Amino acid sequence: MVSLSFLQNTRRQIHQYPELGLNEHKTTAFIIEHIKKLSLTYFTPLETGVIALLEGSSDQTIAFRADIDALPIEEMNSIDYRSTVKNVMHACGHDGHTTNLIALMYALVAYKEKYGLKHNIMFIFQPSEEANAGAKLLMDAFDFNSFHIKAIFGMHLMPDAPTGEVLYKNDEITASATEYRFFINGKSAHVANKHTGHAASEALLLTLQQVATIQQFHLPGLNKNIVHIGQFNAGEAINTVPSNGYLEGTIRTYSPQDLNIIKNQMMNIAKSVELTTQCNVRVEFAEGYPATYNNASLKEKIDQACKNVNLTPVILYQPYLFGEDFAFYRDIAPSYFVFVGCRNEALGHTSGLHTNTFNFDEAVLFNSLNLFIEIVRSYDNEC
Repeated sequence: MVSLSFLQNTRRQIHQYPELGLNEHKTTAFIIEHIKKLSLTYFTPLETGVIALLEGSSDQTIAFRADIDALPIEEMNSIDYRSTVKNVMHACGHDGHTTNLIALMYALVAYKEKYGLKHNIMFIFQPSEEANAGAKLLMDAFDFNSFHIKAIFGMHLMPDAPTGEVLYKNDEITASATEYRFFINGKSAHVANKHTGHAASEALLLTLQQVATIQQFHLPGLNKNIVHIGQFNAGEAINTVPSNGYLEGTIRTYSPQDLNIIKNQMMNIAKSVELTTQCNVRVEFAEGYPATYNNASLKEKIDQACKNVNLTPVILYQPYLFGEDFAFYRDIAPSYFVFVGCRNEALGHTSGLHTNTFNFDEAVLFNSLNLFIEIVRSYDNEC
């Protein structure tokens, strides 16, 4: 129903013209061209991104999601479909995810013509996964509840796993991502009279030391978390007591309880450093993506789909520590997220996600496409 040349041409068109989050205007227009060819109903609740609907014979809906944004990375691949946009690249496989969902539209329209279709199918082309929590923006702007969604599925290409494998687990599969920032205000003084000032550098040093020990002393030893220090600075001149300091980083965890421990300990650190140094220390948090939870009731669908299309299921024992805004969709309906292996050493496709040499063979998209078709077939067979 869908040819390799279609997958290649579609993906490479998207790859050559990448766009950053909430600016995916050309990408959205390209997707809508395909939607119109298929005469599907579609909605544009945001300036970028689009939701298409293939109607079945019931009021129940199965949804599939793809992210469409790129990253601020300069591509270094020597390929004839290299990014034409300076410092912007599809380095996380979203061009593949988008192509997969476009191909799924064509495949399911043909499926409906041949076999009929009992459930509605929703195709969510979501903007800005890499930043701005595009999934949450879309959910706030669109009434998903009126479509009676039974389940929502998503996939991500994974270069750490070979082609042919599908990786997944119940419950947590990606981590929450929360940013923290310490703002330090001291009192400046000339170095000759340094005792009359309050050094932001001292406060920053103490803050750094204590943040670095949160994992060691305050979190359960068996739980996997990251309290990452990203950047810090203090001071204004070579011969003055620093009056300002700054520290920022990210927290990755699967457990809301662990996240609360980390945040409370950081607020305690701010208070203790204030007492010790007489500087003002303030900590702020920017809530990012929650952990992605896979609903265990949907696992059998994935198991059977892998078996039917001869893919190798790999059950993960630990979740990944990166963030993924597919996490928000669990507020709409039971959701499940899988990783589709795309590592191909023979073709030299071994670079990791978010690297300037990430690439993959479009033939791997048949794996995700067939997986999603089998999921639809399984819901049809239930009726």
